[in-house]
Amino acid sequence: MPIRSMTGFAQVKGQVDGKLNFSLSLKSVNHRFLDLHFRMPSDNDGLEMKLRRLLKEKIARGHVELTLSLDRGGNDSFALNRELVGGYISAFRAACAEFGLAAEPDLNVILRMPGAMDASADAADGELESAVLAQIEEALTRLNQMRDEEGRGIERELRERMGHIDKASTGVDRHRQAILQGYVEKLRNRMQELIGAQVDPERLLREAALLVDRSDIQEELVRLQTHIQHFLGLLDQKGEVGKKLDFLLQEMNREANTLLSKTSGLAGEALKITELGLVMKSEIEKSREQVQNVE
Repeated sequence: MPIRSMTGFAQVKGQVDGKLNFSLSLKSVNHRFLDLHFRMPSDNDGLEMKLRRLLKEKIARGHVELTLSLDRGGNDSFALNRELVGGYISAFRAACAEFGLAAEPDLNVILRMPGAMDASADAADGELESAVLAQIEEALTRLNQMRDEEGRGIERELRERMGHIDKASTGVDRHRQAILQGYVEKLRNRMQELIGAQVDPERLLREAALLVDRSDIQEELVRLQTHIQHFLGLLDQKGEVGKKLDFLLQEMNREANTLLSKTSGLAGEALKITELGLVMKSEIEKSREQVQNVE
């Protein structure tokens, strides 16, 4: 399965018995998990369960809304659910007889009851259900085609941004040695000014080197490169990789933050590292915005 966006829309239409027309639409947006919502005529619980099962098989993640609309033309726009209405009237009259009340059921109230007038009520032998299930596959195919197309665009952008991060990381590495050397010299001169010749110069350099080593950013650069390669590997792998990509971007952002904190307060070429580090963070954030929509 290709890299797939969670955003898409599809609509199909069908007909039952040449009279009952229906429209089936699917709309999906990003979500942390699979979140299904149904808007359907009442008394279609069985159909909803089957549709829910099919959606779970075809979609891994996203907020998905399924809407089923019915339309019966001519003078048969509505069908009376005789069983429901008759049962209500019988129960009403039985209650009146039992309690000695003189009253008649209000037809206006009855017809407003869910399912009392349902365009699908006389779709015999599950014909509506069969027709909808026959069309849902086509709707899912169209939805996923749209999600696949947008997913290809997201993948291209993510690869481009990984290239920008990699380039910035390479630039930081070029400036790293010059900064370390400058840091050692700065520490040596400053400490000699403060304590003069009272301390062994070799010991002074060892202490300075230790401090510089703690400020080195090589480990951050190595881990950043590892994350970039892992990220690109997931894009090559395809499939449902959105959550993994998001986790890697969080790790990249952590390394970029550490890199910037270690080089803060330094002048000269360190300012170039700060500039490149900010470029990394910008590219990482833009990548995260896109990854939030990857299935």
